Amino acid sequence: MTLKEFLSQNDRFAANSGCVLEEIGDGYARATLEVTPEHLNAGGVCQGGVIFTLADLTFASIVNASGFLTPLTSGTVYYHRSAQLGDTLTAEGRVLSDHHKLPCAIVEVRTQDGTHVATFTGEGYITRAPLPLAPSDPAAEA
Repeated sequence: MTLKEFLSQNDRFAANSGCVLEEIGDGYARATLEVTPEHLNAGGVCQGGVIFTLADLTFASIVNASGFLTPLTSGTVYYHRSAQLGDTLTAEGRVLSDHHKLPCAIVEVRTQDGTHVATFTGEGYITRAPLPLAPSDPAAEA
């Protein structure tokens, strides 16, 4: 099983929220989500937690490439603009630090026209719990 398959099948919250993993590469990941009526808050814009979830899934795709369970230990999101009903959000992330125990990554969330919606930074902790992944070339997971 690839990391993309593992996360797509087992991160049920992200999947039920509409997040779709598009690509996982060497220190890189991309996920998307279409903003539907279920994602709107009382103000009529996309709930911040939805955007955080999309960014967190992208983060997880990057830091779990170690092959060991790597939960988020600290995450910060800055919201720059609201996402609207019908927007397609794309979260793209990359490694900031590939520390052997405390990896860090940054994820930018943008709309279909490139509008910068949010920036997420996170740090994880690489545990000793192996993920049920088959050995593979990270580039083959895309």
